[in-house]
Amino acid sequence: MGAQLRVYKRRIRSVTATKKITKAMEMIAASRIVKAQRQVAASTPYATELTRAVTAVATGSNTKHPLTTEAETATRAAVLLITSDRGLAGGYSSNAIKAAERLTERLRGEGKEVDTYIVGRKGLAYFSFRERKVADSWTGFTDSPSYADAKAVAAPLIEAVSKETAEGGVDELHIVFTEFVSMMTQNPVDDRMLPLSLDKAVEETGAKGEILPLFDFEPSAEDVLDALLPRYVESRIYNALLQSAASEHAARRRAMKSATDNAGELIKNLSRLANAARQAEITQEISEIVGGSAALADATAGSDK
Repeated sequence: MGAQLRVYKRRIRSVTATKKITKAMEMIAASRIVKAQRQVAASTPYATELTRAVTAVATGSNTKHPLTTEAETATRAAVLLITSDRGLAGGYSSNAIKAAERLTERLRGEGKEVDTYIVGRKGLAYFSFRERKVADSWTGFTDSPSYADAKAVAAPLIEAVSKETAEGGVDELHIVFTEFVSMMTQNPVDDRMLPLSLDKAVEETGAKGEILPLFDFEPSAEDVLDALLPRYVESRIYNALLQSAASEHAARRRAMKSATDNAGELIKNLSRLANAARQAEITQEISEIVGGSAALADATAGSDK
């Protein structure tokens, strides 16, 4: 019985230590969410206004450009998947990967080849384990991305869009990331960045029903679109990285809170079992003492006779 009590006490100490770690991780994630939310709020207006500018150029000219013109027969697409570098965030990365898999199946069903680009070690590990080809990958900044990181990710994607498909280029550019809705809700979404859907762009920028102003483009509309293309892709990727970072912190905070609560409940259950084992041990010792005393009394009475 004493050995069982020692086992319970050892498990209680182990779970208590784990609870301290998960509680600390929960508090760290909660503190980082606020900063991530502020960055998302700060980057969204720029991305919105840039999309509005691209929409104005596209609707005000008849220029054919990869940014706004769909290929007659699209045969190749690029998919950028954003996951996390670290685990302990519940189903954050796995949900994004599932969304990317569904998008890839849909694109292949349309007869398109898919080049996959990945941000985050979790997504890269998923594809590496299955020995699936990855066009390019980036790691080390998913929990706190900067605009320089977004530019590094955007560079090969812009190059692929600018090339002809025969030279390894792509006709479409899609992105899969986790949208931050609230502290409790984060939704994996897939979005087509290029070619830009003008109707969707007008809806996103809140310009539906508005009459867009007329512009004169210098030196030309095509040159303006060439200048806006990298800025547009970079801003969209940066906003997606920030949304994913906020979602990662929220998912990790929720997962660590759940782990902390479960550890507390386990400690309670183990404490009850330890108390029961201790009481049983005490009861057994009392029974042995009483039994020994009774036997000694019987032996003494027999010797007196």
